[in-house]
Amino acid sequence: MGRLAGFRYKDVVRRLRVNGFEFDRQAAGSHEIWFNPATNRYTTVPNQPGDMPEGTLRAILKQAGIDANNFLRD
Repeated sequence: MGRLAGFRYKDVVRRLRVNGFEFDRQAAGSHEIWFNPATNRYTTVPNQPGDMPEGTLRAILKQAGIDANNFLRD
């Protein structure tokens, strides 16, 4: 398990909000689109029960332009 393992949807969303993201719209299925007006970046977040896979969280952070260390610090 890596440093980004064990995060749930609510934890990820809370930290995205700290980084300036806000809910934009519902996407296909259980996915949501989040937008940061300051950076003009979008990211897709799956709203599913249980822990989010580490690779999925890394992809979310890459789309959002958030460094993993900053994400863990929030």
